[in-house]
Amino acid sequence: MSVIDIRRAHSLDKSHARDAAEALAKDLSEQFDVNYEWDGNLLRFKRSGVKGKLDISEQDLHIHLELGLMLRPFKSRIEQEIHSQLDKLTGG
Repeated sequence: MSVIDIRRAHSLDKSHARDAAEALAKDLSEQFDVNYEWDGNLLRFKRSGVKGKLDISEQDLHIHLELGLMLRPFKSRIEQEIHSQLDKLTGG
């Protein structure tokens, strides 16, 4: 199993951090056909070959994805897309 683990500091209030997480999830969902659902402040991702979560805290967004065998070749593309979206959403 291949893992993507990204932590991004933010200075957003809780509402804006959640909006940013929702925007990221929507983009990943559209690009990589990933389903997601909220569980409090935790956003869970799942589809065949990938599972993970995005945890929102007061200080950062923490994304942890586990990619199965079929998605390993796309790891760097997925990682780049996450960083790109986080740059836009957090002003990084």
